[in-house]
Amino acid sequence: MSREIDRIKLRRWRKRGFYSETVLVKLLQKKGYYAVRVPVSNPSLNPLPDIMARRGQHLFAFEVKNATYYAYFPKQQIDKLFRFLDEFIPSGIETKHAVVAAHLGKRWLFKEISWADWQKDKLPEKVRILKRDRGNLNIETCYLQ
Repeated sequence: MSREIDRIKLRRWRKRGFYSETVLVKLLQKKGYYAVRVPVSNPSLNPLPDIMARRGQHLFAFEVKNATYYAYFPKQQIDKLFRFLDEFIPSGIETKHAVVAAHLGKRWLFKEISWADWQKDKLPEKVRILKRDRGNLNIETCYLQ
């Protein structure tokens, strides 16, 4: 019985993430981005984001979390965003953006992580987004061309 309950909880947890990723793709598309959910993103060491999006010449790799009050993004997940952008996108870093996105109820908060921190191996152990934060990226006005 306990194993069945654990399976049900795991399915609900995964559905929450899938739901938030799907909602973010639709939101980005509504704001003028080309966006897709990466269906094979997983907790493995593969450098894959949850969502890839493009607006003009700018490419965004998103890591998405669904939470009620705060979301934590471990260093390993942030590093995967930069590795994806660095290894698979052949343009300069000025057009590549690693973004963590927290879906907090009806509110979205976005935080772009600095390339300089990644290049100097100075990424924090965790990036935390609280519901009362402002974020540092506005998807409606950023990098308009």
